[in-house]
Amino acid sequence: MHHNSCLNCGKLVHSKFCPDCGQKTDTHRIVLKHFLLHDFLHGVWHLERGILFTIREAFVRPGQAALDYISGKRIRYYNVFYLCLLIIGLNIVLNHFYDSFLPEEHVQRKLPDGSYDASGFFRDNIKFILLGIVPIVGLSAYIVFGRLKLNLAEHLILGGICLLGELVIGLAFFTVAFLVQLPGMPDAADYAVLLILLTMFFYPSWVYANATKGIYKWWGKLWRLIVFYILSIILMVFTLGVVLAFLSGFKGTVSF
Repeated sequence: MHHNSCLNCGKLVHSKFCPDCGQKTDTHRIVLKHFLLHDFLHGVWHLERGILFTIREAFVRPGQAALDYISGKRIRYYNVFYLCLLIIGLNIVLNHFYDSFLPEEHVQRKLPDGSYDASGFFRDNIKFILLGIVPIVGLSAYIVFGRLKLNLAEHLILGGICLLGELVIGLAFFTVAFLVQLPGMPDAADYAVLLILLTMFFYPSWVYANATKGIYKWWGKLWRLIVFYILSIILMVFTLGVVLAFLSGFKGTVSF
């Protein structure tokens, strides 16, 4: 049902969308049939399609997808940082599920006297810690990949894509890590865990190699990626050291 005025803001409309607030002009009365067949299923499908498309792009062409998003081509993408939070939540659920199958001695342990339980802090604040990786990666890339001509905030989008891909790979890590503990699993499963961890570590190189496609020659890209990793690791270690020193009161010991 089309209306001459927007039911949301009252402005006159002459097209499918209100030019002021963006609401559709074919707003209808809510009835059970339309709610089930259109509002609910249509909404879930579009949400899922946006999520799946964004995840697919994060592996097929992550750097170019981030540049598309930065340039304004955003309608097909789900918000990268919202999606990261969703996957962080799913990882946490899987981690708790995994821990519930471990023997009690693997889950609980006695800390040395006077030491701070850093693992508890990281476990309780994991979503903030993971999101904190984004500005570190973004700053490193901002310093190294100048020819991208992106500002620092735009580099955070590329950093968000890096985090998204690593989180999705992390889902595979938790799954394989759980299966490794099951009786009868072959020793090769341990190598699968190692392969997944290496994939997570080198995934950002694929993001920035794809983003800088056609900008640098291969040797220029290679040394910049090496510098990017070195700088990112230095910043992460420095940040981690400051946080742990603060948590221990600058005098105690820290236990993981």
